[in-house]
Amino acid sequence: MDQYEAVIKLLMEAVKAESGTHEFRIPVGVSNRHVHLSQEDLDTLFGQGYQLTKMKELSQPGQYACKETVTVCGPKGAIEKVRILGPVRKQTQVEVLAADCFKLGTNSQPRMSGELTGTPGITLVGPKGSVQTREGLIIAQRHIHMTPQDALNFGVHDGQTVSIQTEGIRGGIFHHTAIRVTDTSSLECHLDTEEANAMGLGSSSWVTIVK
Repeated sequence: MDQYEAVIKLLMEAVKAESGTHEFRIPVGVSNRHVHLSQEDLDTLFGQGYQLTKMKELSQPGQYACKETVTVCGPKGAIEKVRILGPVRKQTQVEVLAADCFKLGTNSQPRMSGELTGTPGITLVGPKGSVQTREGLIIAQRHIHMTPQDALNFGVHDGQTVSIQTEGIRGGIFHHTAIRVTDTSSLECHLDTEEANAMGLGSSSWVTIVK
């Protein structure tokens, strides 16, 4: 009887430990190239007073993919049908992949969303016109969205950079992953398609913070 109880205790502890591990898993969101537009640039590209057409809600509250797309043009090439994400922003921002920079002929660096000072400009072409931005072309720095309570649970703070670990046959560690904390965030680690493909990750994958 003592041996039986000992086995049950070990099994319960293993289940509890596994459950605790799940609590610290962060779901992955994979992001492809996309565009955020200001209302002024939206008017130029699609017509005065144009309103974006919501196609699909995204994981972060209030964010959505739109039916509309634009062509992104650089000095050496262009990429067609780049998805617009809503809602409109104060300033236009174009997020591309590292490989896209070779096709476009641009030299963009990883940046956090909204940190556009000193970034290259780019040409956008829509059905009604074109826009040449002064700045705003970035490669999105990988980051984790979370609420203040999530940050407390993980022992991190807004603006901190951490390393994240992935599992699986192509698993490994990504360094320089930024923490973004807001009251309206949904817990999720954002990687672009190149980063996700490199480690065999998809929308059902998860990562953990390494300390």
